Parts: sequence; structure tokens; C-alpha cells
Amino acid sequence: MADWHTTVTPPALARLLATARLPEPATARRPAYRTLAGQIRLLVTEGRLPVGARLPAERELASALDLSRTTVATAYETLRGDGYLRSRRGAGSWTSLPEGAPPPSDALHPVPPDEQGRILDLGVAALPAPQPWLGLAAARAVELLPHYAAGHGHYPTGVPVLREAVARRYTERGLPTTPDQILVTTGAMGGLHLIQRVLVGRGDRVAVEAPSYAHTLQALRLTGARLVPVPYAASWHGRAGGAQPHWDLEEWQRVLRGAAPKVSYVIPDFHNPTGALVDEEQRRRLLAAARAAGSVVLVDETTAELGWGVPESTPLPRPMAALDRSAQVVSVGSAGKLLWGGLRIGWVRAAPALVRRLASERVYSDVGTPVLDQLIAAELLGEPLPAVRAHQLDRMRATAHAFAAALSEQLPDWSFALPPGGLSLWVSTGGLSGAALARAGEPAGVRIAAGNRFGSDGAFEHHIRIPLTVPAAAVPAAVERLAEVAARATAGGRFGPADEGQALAV
Repeated sequence: MADWHTTVTPPALARLLATARLPEPATARRPAYRTLAGQIRLLVTEGRLPVGARLPAERELASALDLSRTTVATAYETLRGDGYLRSRRGAGSWTSLPEGAPPPSDALHPVPPDEQGRILDLGVAALPAPQPWLGLAAARAVELLPHYAAGHGHYPTGVPVLREAVARRYTERGLPTTPDQILVTTGAMGGLHLIQRVLVGRGDRVAVEAPSYAHTLQALRLTGARLVPVPYAASWHGRAGGAQPHWDLEEWQRVLRGAAPKVSYVIPDFHNPTGALVDEEQRRRLLAAARAAGSVVLVDETTAELGWGVPESTPLPRPMAALDRSAQVVSVGSAGKLLWGGLRIGWVRAAPALVRRLASERVYSDVGTPVLDQLIAAELLGEPLPAVRAHQLDRMRATAHAFAAALSEQLPDWSFALPPGGLSLWVSTGGLSGAALARAGEPAGVRIAAGNRFGSDGAFEHHIRIPLTVPAAAVPAAVERLAEVAARATAGGRFGPADEGQALAV
């Protein structure tokens, strides 16, 4: 059992249960205790009820749900038998996952270029470079390189021209920024690793969204941090265009008060993997709760420019640091998602004192980011940026709508909410194991990111993330291959409602 976990009150669990709608065959002619057990199991596997959450006592829940205590007790016993609930006399009952449930998969590395024609890569959310702008920027950078080549080439805080370009872009987005608040890093992951090394010690608690970015979750685990998941507050079940996920502020406030996390890691702008966009009011409330708890808010802005579903006339929420100018907010950005991942350019925006501290710390593992890459990025963040951004957003928008149409036609049991932006669709597979899909896909030449990679505790087993990196014209064929993989995986990977008492198929 986790050292800290959420205590779910009877009214809160009743509200969650009202959203946990099982398919009709699961509830028809079934005892009430089986329906209740199935609903709680669904909430756990979808990550809306965290693993390790303490459930109400049987009598309290029975009163809240207007059920008999025997019904609740039998439901709890069913969940214990299936591995979704653990109990200890005097300590109560808390949610769990069955032993042997699939752990988060290993990292999915990009497919080598010479294999991309043979393999459909739905594992990595990264766009091709925008041409001709990348080539033009590279040519200009080569012209500028001799000026920098006269020295040693080590810039621990970054080449000044790029720091200025990043600071200018923050200012344009509503957050006045000076170059001394910017540290250029080798990719956003380089920045996140550096911040974790400086701010997070072994055993420190870190609050994270559920779901969240898989690589950051794993990086935090490797530092020895104790992750405290905070589920999003929305049903993942709905056709394209359905309910959008959003922060559960009450749960965030409970976690911040009760767990006192050292750091709170969030992705408010076109979240990876759901694509959700958090409004300014929610940002303000989370910042206030974090400030009261003394938690540093680490804001991942790597997808902040990817609002392909937001009308051009609609203003985007300001960066979170614009709503709290204290040193308690640290932001990480990247050129990799909008421009090109091959540049390996990221940055940290923080108070100048923390920037200097991070720069001093990085020299022990990374004395600086390649100068030529920085010059290319600085060029792209200048005059070409509006055209580059429009090109990339058009590409993602077309692909998203093509996936929405093809998935609805070829895989009608799957569901998703069409997000306002981001680089992926977060898809519920209708009870089919995402890990089983990933295993069935490998020999068929389809690489799939299983949903449990994006949960801190193995949740989201019947989800997958589909990146918006396939050209729109190729999407129907890609979904056809995905449907073939789903057909192969169904026999061994489904825990359907009729069998909801069984553990997840591995």
C-alpha cells in the first residue's frame, strides 16, 4: 500500500459511480453487487479512482447509495477476490490492481528511418520537420556559425540569440520574460531531468496527473520519487467530440493538503496524452492550492503551441507562470513538438537564481546544447514561426479529423473525445487490453503505445494513445491495420462486461 493515499468520501464515490456506466450487457439481469463491483473496477482501470485510494466503510457507502449493507459488502468481497481491493482490519479497504496485471510497457523508441516504410509507428508522437523552413533556417545558421566557432562552444545557459528568441515568445504569449530567466537544454527531457535532480530528492512525493506523459513518469520513478496520481475529472467514454477531460480541483486540493508533494507536475496546454486544455480559472485555483501547500509547480509546456482545434480568434489561456510570478512556478518548453524533434532543443523558464543553479548543476553531465542546433531553432522561432506553426497545425488538424472518421467507421466500439489540440488521441478500446494490442501489433508491423504506460500505477489498461503523425491521406489504411491487430488481440486481450469479475487479460 502507498505511504499516502486518497480517502474517498461516500458522496465523492457516489458521484464517480454515477459516471461509471457499464455497457448494457454488464447490467442486464445482474445482481446489484455485481454492478457495483463492475463500476468500481471500471473506475480503477480507467484511472479515475487511483490505485491505493481508501474506500468508504461498507455501512457509509450503503447509506450514500441507498443500498443494503449486504450488497456493498458482497461487492467489496468480489473486488477483493478479483484483486481490485485490499483490506486490513483497522486500516479499511483500498483499491489495487490484480497481481500479474500488465506493468507499464518499456519505452517505445522511434522506428529507424530505413524501417518506417515497413512498420506503422503509432508509438512515438513526433512530427516530421517543416519544410522548406528547416532547410532555410539551417542554411542561415551555417552562415552564422563561424562567429561562434572562434570560441570553445560551451554555453551552459544557452546561446544568447536563442535565449532572447524564447524569452520573446513567452512575452508574446502573455508572460513577460527576460533572457536571464531562460536556460536552454538538450531537449525538454534534458530540462526535466535537470529540474528533478535539483528539486526532487529520493523519497519526495510528486503529484502527477492521471494519465500523464509516460517518459516523465518513468524519469521520476528512477529518481526515487513517490508519485501521487490525481485523476482527471471527466468520463473517457464518449464518441468523438464528447466530454473533455479537466482537472479535478477538489482532488488536487486534497492531495496538496494531505500528501504535501514537493513538486506538482502538470501539462495544462494540450495535454499529453489526452489533448486537454485547462482554462485560466482552473490554473489559478491549482496555483493557489500549491502555494498554500508549499509545492513547486512544474509546468510542462512542450505542447503549448499545438492548438489545432482552437479557432484563431479565440485567445489561449496564458502560461501558468503569468498567473503566479513567484519562483514557485517552473516551466519547461521545447522546439521538438512544433518544430522538429531532431533539433533536440528544450528550455527551462524559471527565476534567474534557479537558472544559474541549474546551469551550474548541468556541467557535471551536459556542458551545453549543440550550438548549430540552437542557431537553427533561433531562426525558426523568429520570422518563419507563424508560417511554420500554421503548416504544422494544418497537418495535425487534418490527421485528427481523418482518424476520427476512420475510427468511428472501422472500430465503432472504441471511443474518444476529439481534443482542442495536442499530438494525440486518447482512445478507450472498449475493454480490449492496450498491452494485448501492443503485443499483437509488433509481429504485424504496428507499434502501439498501451494506455498503462501513461498511468503512474498501471491504470488505463484499456486505452491506447494514437499520435497524429500519420499523413491524413494514409489514415484509413492505418486504421484498417489497427483493426486487424484488434481482431487478433480480442480473444486474449478482452475483459468484457460479461466477464467483469475476471482479472485483466495479459
